[in-house]
Amino acid sequence: MNKPDPKSLSSPGPLLLAPGAVMLPEGPVDGLAVVVDGGRFEAVGPVDELARTYPELRAVPLPGQLLMPGFVDAHHHLTQSFGSALAFGEPSEIFRRVWVPLEGALDEESAYVAAKLAAYEALRGGFTTVADAGTRADVDVEVVAAAARDAGIRCVLGLVCNDADDDPEGTDRSVLSGAEKHLARYADDPLVHASLAVSIPEAATEATLRGTARLAAEAGAVVQIHVNEHLAGVERSLVRHGLRPLEYLHSIGALGPQLLGAHATLLTPRELTLLADTGTAVSYNPVASAWKGNAVAPATAMAERGVRFGLGTDGTRGDGFRLTEAAEFAQRLTYGLATGDSSCGAGWTWLEHATRGGADVLGLGARTGTVAAGLAADFLLVDIETPELAFSWDLPWELVRRGNRDQITAVFVEGRLRMWHGLPTDWDGPELVRRAAELARSVVGRAAVTRAHPTSMVARERERGTAL
Repeated sequence: MNKPDPKSLSSPGPLLLAPGAVMLPEGPVDGLAVVVDGGRFEAVGPVDELARTYPELRAVPLPGQLLMPGFVDAHHHLTQSFGSALAFGEPSEIFRRVWVPLEGALDEESAYVAAKLAAYEALRGGFTTVADAGTRADVDVEVVAAAARDAGIRCVLGLVCNDADDDPEGTDRSVLSGAEKHLARYADDPLVHASLAVSIPEAATEATLRGTARLAAEAGAVVQIHVNEHLAGVERSLVRHGLRPLEYLHSIGALGPQLLGAHATLLTPRELTLLADTGTAVSYNPVASAWKGNAVAPATAMAERGVRFGLGTDGTRGDGFRLTEAAEFAQRLTYGLATGDSSCGAGWTWLEHATRGGADVLGLGARTGTVAAGLAADFLLVDIETPELAFSWDLPWELVRRGNRDQITAVFVEGRLRMWHGLPTDWDGPELVRRAAELARSVVGRAAVTRAHPTSMVARERERGTAL
């Protein structure tokens, strides 16, 4: 069977694509085509109908390919890519021991390369949008924006607004002034969308938490805050405020549709109600829970209660299909087994929250996340004739359980072909990886990273020595 040709997909003009199937919100549909023009889906409909409507366009047949929305990573830290493996085997709250010193050791070049490397991995894994929760590197955030833009990925770019250490009384308004400028800075950027960020509630004054909520709501943007992620953070909030982190944010009026709470793994029934009642969104990060968390967010309960949530990698690994599998798998292990729920979302739940659900929580639901006329042409071509997917009985379930990034033929962002079989189409991916490896050794070498556990091979030798 003929395989798609990248040359036929690289045209800057209108494209009429006729894949084997198109993934719509109601599921995969055969016999559809899409017209891509000006970075948008101009039309979605039956192949014959679009061929008649656009006689000047020659259809590009894509047999055996599923055209589906690109994945949306609702929580990432792009400038932490040099230290991703430093989190392995480490206990929770490693940000103080690993991420703060690591990002503090970045200069402008290394921050750019680290962010572009993370964007590269994300694109390879089928993510067309990533939400960066703000860098602690001492560089202008435009460095991160440039890296995302040059890689060709859509980026929700957080500006860190922490001020509690420098201004405990909350009298310095420069943080909010900077936040306002940041929100305006990317108003006309097609790929970069401004966001505000606070590391954890205790990192910002009450005035700043209120102010960032107001500014984001007015701008149609989001504030990203890590909430109820670790036991230690919950306990600190109880000691300081007599309230859990989410309860505290509610008490000062900071909850609402503009808030994207990262992780939210430790939630009481009352806090689930607060999320649902206020329209506050959550980034469910199942791989982060497995690698370095205290708990798994109750995502099936969120879905049932109507809580808005997307899926995030937290910079763990950039594979959208494996993220959806982790989302379902974590729910089955932590909640499904105990209750006899063998479905745990029936597959489609996790695909939906990895695409249009993620776009919604980032404030981009009217721009991306769905294959529909008028929305940005951020999509994937997925080979569904691989051994894992060729004999399909229930494609959404199969994509969740058996999909992986090796099956992604092409990645499009804003209507442009960005990746072809895992390689960038207009820049040198392998060269970036080589440069990143050089810089990472230098950055990690000078960063005051403290690990609680040794590397795996050192641990092996210690165990062998003990056994002897």
